[in-house]
Amino acid sequence: MATAERTYQNFINGKWVDASAAERRPDQNPADTREVLGEFPRSTVEDVRSAIDAAVAALPEWRRTSGPQRSAILHKAANLLEQRASEVGEALTLEEGKTIAEGVGEVMRGVAILRYYAGEPLRPFGENYQATNPTTFLYTEQVPLGVVGVITPWNFPAAIPIWKLAPCLAYGNVAVFKPAELTPLTAHLIVETLAEAGLPDGVLNMVQGPGSVVGNELATNPKVNGVTFTGSAEVGKQLYRVATDRGARVQLELGGKNPLIVADDASVDQAVELAISGAMRSTGQKCTATSRAIVVGRIADQFTDALVDRAKALKVGPGIDKENYMGPLVSEDARNRVLEYIDIGKREGATVRTGGEQLSGSDYDHGYFVAPTIFDNMKPEMRIAQEEIFGPVIGVIRVDSIEDAIKIANKVDYGLSASLATRDIGRAFEFIRQIEAGIVHVNSETAGAEPHVPFGGMKDSSSYSREQGRAAMEFFTQTKTVYLDMPSG
Repeated sequence: MATAERTYQNFINGKWVDASAAERRPDQNPADTREVLGEFPRSTVEDVRSAIDAAVAALPEWRRTSGPQRSAILHKAANLLEQRASEVGEALTLEEGKTIAEGVGEVMRGVAILRYYAGEPLRPFGENYQATNPTTFLYTEQVPLGVVGVITPWNFPAAIPIWKLAPCLAYGNVAVFKPAELTPLTAHLIVETLAEAGLPDGVLNMVQGPGSVVGNELATNPKVNGVTFTGSAEVGKQLYRVATDRGARVQLELGGKNPLIVADDASVDQAVELAISGAMRSTGQKCTATSRAIVVGRIADQFTDALVDRAKALKVGPGIDKENYMGPLVSEDARNRVLEYIDIGKREGATVRTGGEQLSGSDYDHGYFVAPTIFDNMKPEMRIAQEEIFGPVIGVIRVDSIEDAIKIANKVDYGLSASLATRDIGRAFEFIRQIEAGIVHVNSETAGAEPHVPFGGMKDSSSYSREQGRAAMEFFTQTKTVYLDMPSG
């Protein structure tokens, strides 16, 4: 594991290089801020432009590289990452805060994504058509988008970069990768692994630094053909405006306010576990986290009491301790944001049944720990029922019918993920038809996604695009239509 004395670099044109500015940012452990994992560059526009130029130079050769060759590199990267799963998972846990089981599990999810996309270059990349002229061979092929800016968040510092980079590279593109400043070490290890797998120089470049500098240059630079971004709605919408104004393609994944509807026929024990896992794992720092439990009728008291008891029993502490269910929030700002929303909920009239405060004591005083928090009597119009909190907070909304529950579930700006707990298959199908969400669960939690199926949301949760699975080809490739005729004479 890196020590405080180690300084890290950018990766440009196949080499680890110092940033042009001397300023660096310490990478702190959010469970114990006295531990510094390393120091990382705060790069300048010049560094980003160097990375973009390296990518532009590498594009012609990489796009001509055969599918089987690209496949072999991604297969090797998957194997190398699997061998390093414990190391990378520990680094992820130490800098992001989630539990070690989640950290290693996320790395293994990255391995699965790499293996999936290693198969993509071997699949058909177009279609044949019947032309009006019987001697014309008419077909389409998918060709690379080109130079892609990849901007990723801190909450899934292994999985999200890989689910963007793997299809980007598989389909013949080149990348300039800007990871989150809060989780630079995980990004370093991923790039190190991909480089070791044999990527040619310039195909993958990484520039560490602030979004206001690195991200802005990727959005505005005319040499960048597309930008894929996961993060806050405010930043994503601004990036979208800037990049699309110059004609770039943009893919956004922006967040959610995800409901779990608990029908009056549901298994209460199952519904409570779905709510707790969806709301509290990763300390609630997931765009797919459960933040609203909309409970129907007669079981509301039973469900809420059981949910409160379950939350009180959760063990909270440093994620590196395998006994802990929940770790710290990622930063001081994140902790303060969650505490501010808890205060807003109290002022709005919701009832805190458990939690609602910063944890203190010997295990907590040097970290960003907030107790698992359950609100009761949350009303649909409250800010805590409308806005993304991004922390270990879930509120209970009581309703009279499934119809009311679905209406309330839909009455937010987001539409990423939603779940229903029920024993009634008819209710399940009605929920699936009516819910405004890109990811729909029945009797499973709102969080989590398979790597080989489309991922993305409706409304303000996305740019109407999808990531992962075969759907990724829609963003990372362009369609070329070919009319091939024989020469005359």
